[in-house]
Amino acid sequence: MTDTYEVVVGGGGAAGLSAALVLGRARRRTLVVDAGEPRNAPAAHMQGFLSRDGMPPAEFLAVGREEIARYGVELVRDRAVDAARDGDAPDGFTVSLASGRTVRARHLVVATGLKDELPAVPGVAERFGRDVVHCPYCHGWEVRDQAFGVLATSPMSVHQALMVTQWSKDVTLFLHQVEEAELADEDLRRLAAAGVRVVPGEVAVLRVEDDRLTGVELVDGSVHAREALFVAPRPVPQNDLLVALGAELAETPFGAYPVIDERGLTTVPGLWAAGNTSGFAEQVVNAASRGYRAGAAINGELLFADLDAAVRV
Repeated sequence: MTDTYEVVVGGGGAAGLSAALVLGRARRRTLVVDAGEPRNAPAAHMQGFLSRDGMPPAEFLAVGREEIARYGVELVRDRAVDAARDGDAPDGFTVSLASGRTVRARHLVVATGLKDELPAVPGVAERFGRDVVHCPYCHGWEVRDQAFGVLATSPMSVHQALMVTQWSKDVTLFLHQVEEAELADEDLRRLAAAGVRVVPGEVAVLRVEDDRLTGVELVDGSVHAREALFVAPRPVPQNDLLVALGAELAETPFGAYPVIDERGLTTVPGLWAAGNTSGFAEQVVNAASRGYRAGAAINGELLFADLDAAVRV
């Protein structure tokens, strides 16, 4: 038996919950399908969200789930694994869940986010979200004035090294598997002007003592004392549903993301993207905003579609 909703939201993070909150308050029958794997799960706190600065991500999501429930929005712990155009309703979708359940929706919001693939250096995954971090706006204040390291994964890591000098004047860029010859002369001049030390050689392992990062060890055995390490994970967009439905994607240095309008509508009518599904750099506050905008736009689309259908009768 297939349940029918006006809107199905794939993903129960900030973007998905925000869209669902707007839709629930608009009295739309809405289902949120949440696999329970938020991108920011390793972080103890989230920062930069006005009125929620320092709030643990798990607490933020728990509050959001409580809020959408007040307005009759359903939430299931499941995963949307496939989607297709609904043959019985050309403007709708059939969504298949991992549990075997099938649901139908007139509109579908994909807010499944992305996964971070971390550099394969022993210690990085274990410390990620603590003293191994990736975003200075998310974590810079918490590690301010400490001895920073930046683990290069490409020549673009120069930008990260320069950015973090706003939070510490003791910054070392570990080139790791990047050759110094790959860096542009302009970048080298900027690094020198910012006082960033550049250390060639591959990183072997992170040194940890008493449950805190103390140093970065290279394959040559040298150890550089550091208290925080910035890395650049490889983002992997969770865009399987968008691909299955034929949405146009645009390749970027950070993966393939859907082509959307200012509201979040993809090139497929009725198919929306929000949060990190729509772009690599969406922080929690931005993701929530994207979800809100999509939810409001969907309500308007449904309203006028029904009015136009009534006029044609």
